[in-house]
Amino acid sequence: MAVRMVEEGADTELSAFRRWSITFCVMLITIMQVLDTSVTNVALPHMQGALSASVEEVTWVLTSYLASNAIIIPATAWLTGLLGRRRFFLVVTVLFTASSLLSGLAPNLTLLLFARVFQGFGAGPIVPLSQALLWEIFPPYQRGMAMAVWGIGVMFGPIVGPTLGGWVVDNWSWRWIFYINLPIGALAFVLGGLFVVDSPHQQRPRRIDWTGLVLMVFGFGAAQLVLDRGERDDWFASNLIWTLTVVAVVALIAFMIRELIAEEPVVDLGVFLDRNFAIGTGIMAAVGLGLFSSMLLFALYAQKIMGYDAWSAGLVLAPAGVGNLLSLIVAGRLVARIDQRVLLAFGCIFNAIGTYIMSDLSLGVDYWTMAIPRFVQGLGIGFIFVPVTVMALATMPKEKVTNATAFFNLVRNLGGSFGVALAATLLARRSQYHQTTLVGHVNVWDAETAARLRELTRYFAAHGADAHTAGRQALAQVYRSTLEQAQVLAYADEFWLLSVMFAVLLLAIPFLRHVRTEPIVKEGATKIVIEG
Repeated sequence: MAVRMVEEGADTELSAFRRWSITFCVMLITIMQVLDTSVTNVALPHMQGALSASVEEVTWVLTSYLASNAIIIPATAWLTGLLGRRRFFLVVTVLFTASSLLSGLAPNLTLLLFARVFQGFGAGPIVPLSQALLWEIFPPYQRGMAMAVWGIGVMFGPIVGPTLGGWVVDNWSWRWIFYINLPIGALAFVLGGLFVVDSPHQQRPRRIDWTGLVLMVFGFGAAQLVLDRGERDDWFASNLIWTLTVVAVVALIAFMIRELIAEEPVVDLGVFLDRNFAIGTGIMAAVGLGLFSSMLLFALYAQKIMGYDAWSAGLVLAPAGVGNLLSLIVAGRLVARIDQRVLLAFGCIFNAIGTYIMSDLSLGVDYWTMAIPRFVQGLGIGFIFVPVTVMALATMPKEKVTNATAFFNLVRNLGGSFGVALAATLLARRSQYHQTTLVGHVNVWDAETAARLRELTRYFAAHGADAHTAGRQALAQVYRSTLEQAQVLAYADEFWLLSVMFAVLLLAIPFLRHVRTEPIVKEGATKIVIEG
């Protein structure tokens, strides 16, 4: 077993009050950014009616935001060096808040999409910038708790967002999902101006790598568009998806080559030479896939199958927030005291159990049957987020932390986008498969089917239908029941696959190095021990 020791001194003489004030500030702006992403999904039907847009047109409200978000995240470290961390933090806070105001005021779809593009540019750097800031201002033995507190905003937002969004659009207007960002953004700007500090480790770039920037914009932008539009456009049956895929592949390959040979690259791909970071980033991509796809499946099942409204469907997702809050607090306290790999294993097991329970679905499930596995899954997410973050960034040189957190969050977001696209596609394909199978066993010569048809025919006849109409209604009802059962089986298939994925993640854990952090006698220094 190899053991490596590193001593880190404190970066700045910040008081505990200022450190936690910075934590509150960045958590505030992070919650605003993450909430905005999730509440917009709920408001799309309301926007469609108010702006007289088609379904295809209104989905660009999401696509435009996600594409600009994916473009800007990889450049976070470069822009931080160019502008300075404090100034860049204030710039993105103002940009996000101002574009939220413009989105709410937009009189038509064109101006709304324009505002959403700039909102995505403002939102993208917030999470990696905040994570890098907290990682730098806290000593290593306190970073786990700092990540846990800040993680409440990152993980809690997507869970409460649909519930909050449903309530806002039902009681006020879709425009208020943007207006509620204004006081939060103003407060975050004031607090950021008071407490956020510049990094002593960030180096200002001497020149701009325009080639790398252009390739990055086309590569990540096209990749995000493929993931977001693929399922709607029937994937590679669409010429647009083919074109975007070719652009994404070519641009991203050229981008990686360019960044490896450039004297001052936009992003430093060397961070992936760190074993913990490379494996941790892969795990976060899988977790992003599992988290966002399972949220989509839960919400769709509650609304499409069980007939819940948006508010009630949000309440189905809410127990995950409670579990997530509990596990983040516990993981934050334990991550510096026990092997992080043990916590990570618990997180994967909890997620595997939660999704496996949901693979035993039926049309007769009640609220608690769905809420309990959501709570279990939320419990697992906190036990994954904190230890993975600590292990992935523990040995990263401080001048590379912002670059590493940008990749860390970009990969998680892309994993989430891929998970949503994959879940929607598999749901349609598996529904068709099960429908074909079930219909093949439903015919008038089958005794059970014939008995069911006679029962339904008598029911409709008793309610005023003539004999012929009652027979047709009975047949239609059996067909609808078959479709519902096919959809239930498709949902069960997907939850089972997610359970298998979380179980397989356990195999990657032994390859991570255990990190121990301890204060040492020298003032402001910490001993980091990496084992494995």
